[in-house]
Amino acid sequence: MIIEGTHSIAAAPAHVFDRLMEPAVLQQAIPGCDKLEKTGEDEYVAHLKLGIGSIKGSYSGKVSLSDRQPPHKFTLHMEGKGGPGFVKGTSAIELTADGRATKLHYSANVQVGGLIAAVGSRMIEAAAKKLAGEFFHKFGAIVADAGKQAR
Repeated sequence: MIIEGTHSIAAAPAHVFDRLMEPAVLQQAIPGCDKLEKTGEDEYVAHLKLGIGSIKGSYSGKVSLSDRQPPHKFTLHMEGKGGPGFVKGTSAIELTADGRATKLHYSANVQVGGLIAAVGSRMIEAAAKKLAGEFFHKFGAIVADAGKQAR
């Protein structure tokens, strides 16, 4: 399943890119994230509690980055599993300047299996877009707040 979206973040691309590389910032912004820990160069482990519809559960997984071209783009690879099933995917992230802001576009190819797949691709896609919206709203607020503190 392909999931795409574009979000505007009120900061320069270099600042946004740098914040996207900080596990502590991401842990605060990712919905349901209990832990995001760096385990190596561009490699992380994550623990999340998420639900789609009536199917809720905990997931453990790995995240890695590749094709880093700061501050313009990178590729995120993820895989996780838990009681409700598994998720695996790759997302291309592109950042472009938009005046004093950054336009972030993502295109993710995601596969799910287990109980979570039973809710159907339409509901999974809607939930993924909702979670992405929550992430970017919170991430944008964190980035804006950090910018105010730096002044």
